[in-house]
Amino acid sequence: MSGFVDLTGKTVLVTGGSRGIGEGIVRGLVGEGANVVLNYGSSLEQAEVIADELGRDRCLPVQANMASWQDLDRLWAEAIAWKGRVDVLVNNAAIRQPISMQAPSQEWNAHWLHALQVNLVATAHLSRLAVLHYQQAGGGIVMGISARIAVRGDRPDFFHDGASKGGMNSLLRGIARFYAQDNIQTYLLCVGVIDTRQGKDMVSIYGAEEMLSEIPMGSFGTPQDVANVVVFCASGRARYSSGATIDVTGASFIH
Repeated sequence: MSGFVDLTGKTVLVTGGSRGIGEGIVRGLVGEGANVVLNYGSSLEQAEVIADELGRDRCLPVQANMASWQDLDRLWAEAIAWKGRVDVLVNNAAIRQPISMQAPSQEWNAHWLHALQVNLVATAHLSRLAVLHYQQAGGGIVMGISARIAVRGDRPDFFHDGASKGGMNSLLRGIARFYAQDNIQTYLLCVGVIDTRQGKDMVSIYGAEEMLSEIPMGSFGTPQDVANVVVFCASGRARYSSGATIDVTGASFIH
C-alpha cells in the first residue's frame, strides 16, 4: 500500500501487538509512517524484538493486562505521554480458549467472565478513554478486530468468543452513531481464519480440509491482509464510511 496512504505523524495504539494479527498490524502501520504503541500481555521478548527491529522512536512496547482496568488506564496514559496524543486505537487483543458445555458450572462461569473481561470490557474501557481524548483533540479513530463468528455464531466450545465479538460490534457501532459529530470514526474488521498460531490451533482441532472447504478463495488469510485494511482506515480516507464493517474473510462470510 506504500504511496497510497501516509500515516506520518500519526500515533496508533495496538493492543495485543506482539504476535499474530497484532504483529502484522504493527508492522503495517510503521511501514506507512505511523508511530505505534505496541501493547503486549506476556510476550515481553517478542515485543522487544519487534520494537528493536522497527526502531524505538517508531515503536513503543508497553505491557498491560487486559483484565485489569488499572493496567488499561496506565497503558493509555503511557501511550498519550509518548508523542503527546493518540490518533488511532486498534482493539485487537483477545483470548480464545475452549470451554466445554459439559464443564462444571463454576469453571464455565469463570471462563466466560474472563473472556468477556479481556475481549469486550477491555475494548470498552480503552474505547471510552479514546472517545474522551478525541473530544478534546478534535477527532480520532477507533477500530475493532472482530470476526465472522460475531454474526453467524461460533462453535459450542467457543460461544464466549463469538459473544464477546458481538458485543464489540455493538459497542463500536454505538460510538459511530453518537460521536460522529465529534469527528470520531469507528471501523470493524470482520476477520475469518488467519494463518497465525491461533489459526493453526483451530486447524489442529478441526482439520485444514474442513476449514478450507468453506473459504471460496481456497486459502487462509494472512496478518498482512488484515493490516492492509487497518492501514487504510487509519489514514482517514474512509471517513464517510464510519461505523462500517469490512469483511476480511476470503469471501467465506459476507454481510
